[in-house]
Order: sequence, then C-alpha cells, then structure tokens
Amino acid sequence: MKLFLKGERCMTKKCAFERRPTPPGPHQQRRRKPSEYGLQLREKQKARRIYGVLERQFRKTFGEASKRTGMTGETLLRFLELRLDNVVFRLGLAANREQARQLVTHGHFDVNGVKTNIASYRVRVGDTIKVRDRSRPITFFKELAATQRQRPVPQWLSLQGDGLSGAVLTVPERQDCEQAVREQLIVEYYSRRV
Repeated sequence: MKLFLKGERCMTKKCAFERRPTPPGPHQQRRRKPSEYGLQLREKQKARRIYGVLERQFRKTFGEASKRTGMTGETLLRFLELRLDNVVFRLGLAANREQARQLVTHGHFDVNGVKTNIASYRVRVGDTIKVRDRSRPITFFKELAATQRQRPVPQWLSLQGDGLSGAVLTVPERQDCEQAVREQLIVEYYSRRV
C-alpha cells in the first residue's frame, strides 16, 4: 500500500511502489493468505511508519490511549495526529513527516511562544504553532511563504495569514485522519500480547 512517505515523489512515476509491483527476486513467489496475527502486525507497522514512531513510543502511546475512556483505536489515532511533527506536516510547513520531524528537532518552531524541539510533543486545543522569528530568514521558509499551498489544511487546524503559523481549533475526529489505518486491528494486536 502506498504510504506517501516521500512527499511529492509518491505522486509521480518515480514512486518506488509503482516501479516494482512484484516482490523482488528472480521468481515471483506465490504469496499465501496472511494469518490474523499477520494482518494485525502489518496494520500496526503501517501506522508506525506513517507517523514515524518507534515501537517503544508507539506502545507507550497505545497504553495511554487504552487508559482513556472511549474507543481505544480512535484515541490512539487522535494522539498520533496531535504530535507536533504531524501538526507541522498537516499545516503544510513541511513536505513530509520526516522533514517535519527534522525541522521540529532543529528548533525552528514555537508552541504558544515557547521554543519546542520535541517532535512527540502533544499539542492541545488552542495552541498556536509558528515558525520562530530567527528561522524565518532561512531560504526554505522564505520559499514556503511565497508559494501556494498544494495540500489542503484539515478542518481541525487553521493556517494564519502569513502562512508560517497555525493553530489547533478542535480535537481531530476519526474522519479527519486521512490515513487508511484500521485501528481495530492494532487494538487486537496489543490486546493479544497482554
């Protein structure tokens, strides 16, 4: 499945997924039907790779989500969507989540006026995220402010007038997560391991 990890490259013919539709190797091997555990594991790995989270951090996030009231899977996706690196990506301030993570780690963003360089920082409703004043002269951000937005901003976020800042309006709902992640399989995977 295409996960769009390489940003705009996945929209072109250079996408690795489209160049090689068959598995590597001299012979096309017949694939067996995956087991129930295999489907659950693949879904968890897909969610991890989409959001760029390592296993320990993903398990910790799942543990927090399972302690909250409501649907555990939806809460997990909500927590992943509210990560600072994901919010920067969704606002259109980076081409992909990897780039957003690097920009956050290098300290180019303020959250509510405070420099924040932790990519896993969970933003809350009402928080404002903006490019730091010291980072605005960088060529990347100058070009970003000058170009048009190619990706629409989700309804739970708002982009400010200058194009280099935004705010969290509401908590994201399940339909706001554009990824095709079946969160119920992730919940089943972790409930099996307990």
